[in-house]
Amino acid sequence: MTIHPPKCLNATLLDLDVDYLISSFGATTATGLSSLLDGEISHDKITRLLASPPQTSMDLWLLVKPLVRQVESEDGVLILDDSISHKPSTDENDIIGWHYDHTTGLPVKGINFLTALYHRQKVSLPIGVQ
Repeated sequence: MTIHPPKCLNATLLDLDVDYLISSFGATTATGLSSLLDGEISHDKITRLLASPPQTSMDLWLLVKPLVRQVESEDGVLILDDSISHKPSTDENDIIGWHYDHTTGLPVKGINFLTALYHRQKVSLPIGVQ
């Protein structure tokens, strides 16, 4: 089964930026990434992407929906997973608080999040995060 991902410049640009950050050993800048790409993508375009509003679960769904439609069937399943990213040394704030951890049976300080994954045969696609 071949899945054809949607074309999305921002996703490609974001991938390039993440790769650039991971592979760099020193200071990183939009100008530096643009220079590394021989000017094919302007530093202004990179800056606009980084200054854009944060992506939401709806943005993820709109991006992945065409892929889900390519593979969906009655034997597909929706997998929901609630997780806690432990942050014991971080001050409480809007996203870091105390949550019941069912793996330990105790309350822990951290970030509680829910992920949704569509799975069919050998294909798993993330479709939501909250």
